[in-house]
Amino acid sequence: MSFGTAEYQGRIRKTKQQMAEKGIEVLLITDPANMNYLSGYDAWSFYVHQMLIVIEDEDQPLWVGRIMDANGAKITTWLYHDNIIPYPEIYVQSQTHHPMDFVAEILSQIGQDRRSIGVEIENYYFTAKCYERLQKGLPNARFQDATLLVNWVRLVKSDTEIAYMKRAARFSEKAMAAGIEMIAEGVRECDVAARILEVQVRGTKEHGGDYPAIMPLLPTGERTAAPHLTWTDKRYKQGESVTLEIAGCYKRYHSPLARTVFIGTPDAELQHLAEVTTEGINECLAMIKPGIYLEEVCATWTKTIARYGFEKEARIGYPVGLNYPPDWGEHTASIRMGDRTVLEPNMAFHMIPAMWFDDSGFEVSETFRLTESGCETLANMPRGLFTKGHLIGYQGGA
Repeated sequence: MSFGTAEYQGRIRKTKQQMAEKGIEVLLITDPANMNYLSGYDAWSFYVHQMLIVIEDEDQPLWVGRIMDANGAKITTWLYHDNIIPYPEIYVQSQTHHPMDFVAEILSQIGQDRRSIGVEIENYYFTAKCYERLQKGLPNARFQDATLLVNWVRLVKSDTEIAYMKRAARFSEKAMAAGIEMIAEGVRECDVAARILEVQVRGTKEHGGDYPAIMPLLPTGERTAAPHLTWTDKRYKQGESVTLEIAGCYKRYHSPLARTVFIGTPDAELQHLAEVTTEGINECLAMIKPGIYLEEVCATWTKTIARYGFEKEARIGYPVGLNYPPDWGEHTASIRMGDRTVLEPNMAFHMIPAMWFDDSGFEVSETFRLTESGCETLANMPRGLFTKGHLIGYQGGA
């Protein structure tokens, strides 16, 4: 297991406190990150339906999943083996049998079919058919939306979680440096991606890396106008910029990092954009501390770039840490106007105040955690515009 039993038990207690406040007696968890957070379960099995069931008056959750994955649950979780309940293969991607039919039957057998049941409705891994079959199989239950209940519990990290994210940051540094070093005229984009992935997984001599929840994002040239493109098999050309957004991952904990490289000599416009964007993120990092609202961070960013005639509507950051594909974000708070989440020590965020235009863009980001008096960035790499391995423009950070 990634953590001791005591830490998992503490997470269960906090989750049950939130359940009690919302009047939820049984919580059905299908988000694999939340399953991992409460049980330790870690496997690439989320392409089939699986679930962790937290019952208010039971000490341990129940794990329900495919029969061939039950041994994985026994290996990776802190649960008693009797609490690991596999469903037969007949329920796997069947037109006649659905895993939620099995779940409903189990809940009925153990007397939980007339209770208030919370489900993660807004979830990649919980489908409309899941909800339909649960309602059909549990007609006397009272269902309510429990989306993000566990995610909010995860917002403040333990010291061990922060330590894992710091290890992931070492992988981010190495992978980013390897990608920047390799980018040059004539090199294929896919070869740079392969090098980054290799470094992400190899990690350091002390600790190996996991697969990240998001593949390396490496848009090039005019594609830098769009932030979420990966790579192609084209070769880099002189006069192109490349934005790199990657993350090291250790025991499913991420530390994202973004930087921008230019092949050749950038024009004054791009250099100016790099200076403004980097100044903006530096100003934000300097003012972040416990007790302030997230919207105050966004206000600082907005005020800084407005001095140079720029504006940005999108949010500039979000909580990050434990996750599985397709996202490393936690889907709760956001660094944007109107978000009055109060910052606390050991919260961790990925701040990415990038700028995108019709045919170009510039990215720089940092993962940071709140300390008792301010914040610290997890990675140690200069911020600004890179060209052939050298930093130019506004040299902030590191």
